[in-house]
Amino acid sequence: MTRPVACVTGAGSGIGAAIAAMLGSRGYHVVVTDIDGPSAQKVADSIESAQACSLDVTDPGACDELVNGVVAQHGRLDVWVSNAGISKMQRFVDISPADLARNFEVNVYGVFYCGQSAARAMIALGTPGRIINTASMAAKQGRVPFLADYVASKFAVLGLTQAMAFELAPFGIRVNSVCPGFVATPMQTRELAWEAELRGSDPEAVKQSWINDTPLARLETPEDVAKVVAFLASDDADFLTGESISVNGGAYMD
Repeated sequence: MTRPVACVTGAGSGIGAAIAAMLGSRGYHVVVTDIDGPSAQKVADSIESAQACSLDVTDPGACDELVNGVVAQHGRLDVWVSNAGISKMQRFVDISPADLARNFEVNVYGVFYCGQSAARAMIALGTPGRIINTASMAAKQGRVPFLADYVASKFAVLGLTQAMAFELAPFGIRVNSVCPGFVATPMQTRELAWEAELRGSDPEAVKQSWINDTPLARLETPEDVAKVVAFLASDDADFLTGESISVNGGAYMD
């Protein structure tokens, strides 16, 4: 029996790598993509059935090329996870036009371009598909320090998820998003250092404040997010679309 095929962007580390590994453990052939090709290859090498591809999600032509190549090779595309994202912590008044543009290029345009490419392929194949976008608990509240451009981009991802879900439902394509909280990843390590500097504190104190803000009293792991993505990709979520599931240990409740 042919394995179902799942593509994951930004899967060279962190949440994306955990999602790729989780889907692989559940029987998918995983296409591990990242702008850092060697990192993608390292993750793919650790999964039973996987391949690695370098992908710049801000290039719509590259998104089309990758999707078309996957369909040509495997004859199917069952799940697409748009996980690639970036952040840079700074005060709102200090965010430059270039930083704002780059943030939206990756966090919003990348999700848009990848979603378009995946949806076109799924429609052409005529089979049900699942698209899952990684947003953030910052997509649901503005009370997030030093990340105004990131907050705006993740709010946009939630709106885009709902719009995609509405338009793609007639084709049997479900679109949902996950909203992680304080996840222990390389991105978080950078954010700890940035926030500590901006607050005149130290990274360990900032980390403890994040734990204190989480009712389940620990930092989130990438696997915590990956398990919810796997649920959304599964038949158990067959009647779920347009949703943004908070996966944050209670740090933000809605």
